[in-house]
Amino acid sequence: MNKIFKKKVFFIAEISGNHDQNFKKAKKIIKEISKTGADAIKFQTFQPDEITLDSNRSYFKINEKKSIWSGKKLYNLYKKSAMPWEWQEELFHYSKKLGLIPFSTPFGFKSLNFLKKLKSPMYKVASLENSHYPLLKEIAKTQKPIILSTGSATLKEIEGSVKYIRKQGCKNLILLKCTSVYPAKFEDLNLNGIKTLKRKFNCKIGFSDHSRGIIGSMAAIAVGAEVIEKHVKLYKNDKSIDAKFSITPNEMKDLILNANLINESLGDENKFRTKSEKYAFKRRRSIFVIKDIKFKEKFTNKNIKVLRPNKGIHPKYYFSIIGKKSKLNLKKGTPLKENHIFFK
Repeated sequence: MNKIFKKKVFFIAEISGNHDQNFKKAKKIIKEISKTGADAIKFQTFQPDEITLDSNRSYFKINEKKSIWSGKKLYNLYKKSAMPWEWQEELFHYSKKLGLIPFSTPFGFKSLNFLKKLKSPMYKVASLENSHYPLLKEIAKTQKPIILSTGSATLKEIEGSVKYIRKQGCKNLILLKCTSVYPAKFEDLNLNGIKTLKRKFNCKIGFSDHSRGIIGSMAAIAVGAEVIEKHVKLYKNDKSIDAKFSITPNEMKDLILNANLINESLGDENKFRTKSEKYAFKRRRSIFVIKDIKFKEKFTNKNIKVLRPNKGIHPKYYFSIIGKKSKLNLKKGTPLKENHIFFK
């Protein structure tokens, strides 16, 4: 798993519930994702009863009016989005065959044990599970890399989860800045929080993007995200459960292309003039003679001037040269040099 820790930006395509309970569609999404330049593909592994109860009581329903799942029972929502376990071994192999790293998010102990048998190379902890300490303990005990989403958590809560995971033996941890709203508005992304996480924790920091389109992910890279996780659907007009905050494979391809260009553009914070600016440096201004000057004649604003290109003395010396005398006859158009001037 060195790839995820060595790449400048590691791209994860998340299928989530976009398979629509259709095995052929799941394989098609994987195939299309493999053409985008993504590094890894992530599944979700759970059974609904690992997450919630099949109950009609109001607090087992989504009551937020603005939610795209408003009014739905949690159990039914998870039942619809769950990827059948009998698919996953074949989809893991298929993903590897296409050059993708397959891994998954376990939502309980049964799903974690199942993924152990599939030899998942790493594990993702979903945002709403980042406080599930019993599950965190079991995942950390695998000694595999952990990607932990931080959605819905305060900084203090994140600190607690990170400390606990590391205490349980996790040596390779990645945190993803995340906003647990679906879809997330741009004003809710708070991407500068990536900088805070970088200062606070000694690990890679990335972004789990639930906003529409690819702008949020590109902005995250501009502020330092090293891992990008984005939900991917097969078609633009898909009606799958996560479609409203998912992008198509073509959009994923554009994201990766543009993100790599952004990352190249960031450069080195300690370097200002690049090698490619060498020619531009020659075109900057310097001091030139603009009128024939005789031996011992004084330099004035009538006979010298700051002009392009950069062949003479630096313009910062202009005022200290005014009033000094010339050591020799100088022709108009001559770049002024130090050995042309009596400084005493």
